[in-house]
Amino acid sequence: MYKILLAFCFLLFNCNSAAQKPKNSTSETYEITKTNAQWKAQLTDMEYHVLRQAGTEPRYSSPFNKNKQAGTYVCKACKTPLFKSVHKYDSGSGWPSFDREIEGNVAFSTDNDLGYTRIEEHCASCGCHLGHVFNDGPKETTGKRHCINGVALSFIPNK
Repeated sequence: MYKILLAFCFLLFNCNSAAQKPKNSTSETYEITKTNAQWKAQLTDMEYHVLRQAGTEPRYSSPFNKNKQAGTYVCKACKTPLFKSVHKYDSGSGWPSFDREIEGNVAFSTDNDLGYTRIEEHCASCGCHLGHVFNDGPKETTGKRHCINGVALSFIPNK
């Protein structure tokens, strides 16, 4: 019994979960890099919270939820094109949703912050957090729901 208790204590104190790793502890290098001070000077407090600290804006707070204009959604931080308006749809989630990204411009990683694995999306040029992708999107297209924080985006209308 003593050996079992000792083994349990050893495991308990030596486990290293993803939740113990600090945010932004990525070994990825991006084409566009800035210091935290530079990002803070460029972004509003909410933009910094979402884009650089992987935060989430409040549901239904983005004016992009109702945007029906034709155009391209770009990264708020570096203007990399991320999503086309023809792939936007109303998921009812409270965040702008797309059934696909502009290939090569969005990077993906795993996120275990809530105790289960999700696929996190980042701008492939600057590494800023965009949101998450889920497998509950429109079945008639890709089946994907790219659930994106509107504050992470800017919109460029078609001419």
